[in-house]
Amino acid sequence: MIFLRVGIFLAMATTAGAQVLDFPSNASLQQTDTRALDSYVMPMGIWDRGAMPTEVVEGQLTQQAWRIDAAGLTTLQLLRPLREQLRNAGYQIIFDCQTEACGGFDFRFAVDTLPPPEMQINIGDFRFLTARRDAENGPDYISLFVSRTAQAGFVQVTQVTAPGAGAPETAPLAMADAKVLQPQSGDQDDLAARLETVGHAVLDDLTFDTGSSELAAGDFASLRALADYLQADPGRAVALVGHTDAQGALETNIALSKRRAGSVLERLVADYGVNRRQLAAEGMGYLAPIASNLTEQGRETNRRVEAIITSTND
Repeated sequence: MIFLRVGIFLAMATTAGAQVLDFPSNASLQQTDTRALDSYVMPMGIWDRGAMPTEVVEGQLTQQAWRIDAAGLTTLQLLRPLREQLRNAGYQIIFDCQTEACGGFDFRFAVDTLPPPEMQINIGDFRFLTARRDAENGPDYISLFVSRTAQAGFVQVTQVTAPGAGAPETAPLAMADAKVLQPQSGDQDDLAARLETVGHAVLDDLTFDTGSSELAAGDFASLRALADYLQADPGRAVALVGHTDAQGALETNIALSKRRAGSVLERLVADYGVNRRQLAAEGMGYLAPIASNLTEQGRETNRRVEAIITSTND
C-alpha cells in the first residue's frame, strides 16, 4: 500500500534531515497546533485505580488531527501502518493499548486532545500509542490517539521534539501517486494480532439483517482466520459475543445477539472444522455499541459478533 506523504516530520537523531510520517491520500489535516517551547504530560501506561502513569516532557510541541475518509476501518487498520513507520524511523514503542485495556472512559478524558469536530474520539473504540527515540539534542516523544466513527477514522499525532532539533514541516505529494486506505476484513495476521494484543476482535465481514439471527450464506474470511488461529493451538478458546443495534427491547436483543453468536459457532464447527470445546456463545444486546444507533450505517456496524480470548496454553 502506498501512502501520501502529507504527515508531520520526525526529526532525525543525528542529522538535519527529516523522516516523514505518511498518511493515506484519503486523509485530510483538520487542525495543527504548534508551540515553539512547551511541556506536555505524556501518557506512559493505563489508567488504573484512579491514576495514570505519565511523564512531563519538554520541547517543541506539535499536535495534529487527521481525518481518514473510509467507513468501516478498524482502529488497528488505522494504527498499524503508522506504528510500523515509527519503528522504521528508530522509535521504540513504550506504551500501546486499546479502549478498555487503556482504562476506557477515564483514560480517554485524562489525555489532552484537540477539540471536535476536528478530532473525534469514540469512547467505545480507540487505541493509543506512545513512542520514544533518542535524538542528538535529547529524547523525542510521539503519541498517536486513534479512533473512528461510522463515517471516518481519526488520528491525533502529538510530537514533542527536543529543543533545537528543528521545526516539523509538511511535504505533500501529488494525490495521483498515492492510494487510499480501505478496510481489509478477515486478514489472518490482523485478526490474530488483535486477539494476541488486546484479547478480542470484531469478525467484521459477517452479515446479519435487522431482527435475524441467521448468519448469511457464504465463505467469510474472518471465520477462516479465526479457525486457523484456533486450530493452530488446541489450548486456545474464545467466546463469541453477539451485539445488536438499539431497535427493540433489551431482553429481546440480548436473546437475539446470543442466537447470532450461536449461529457463528455452529458455522465454525460445521464448515471450518473448529473443535466445539474451543468455542462458547454469549450475547450483549445493544449494551456495547461501537457506532451511533442514530444512523442506518451505525446500526449496521453495531450488528456484529466479536471473538474474545478466554484461555490459552500459556
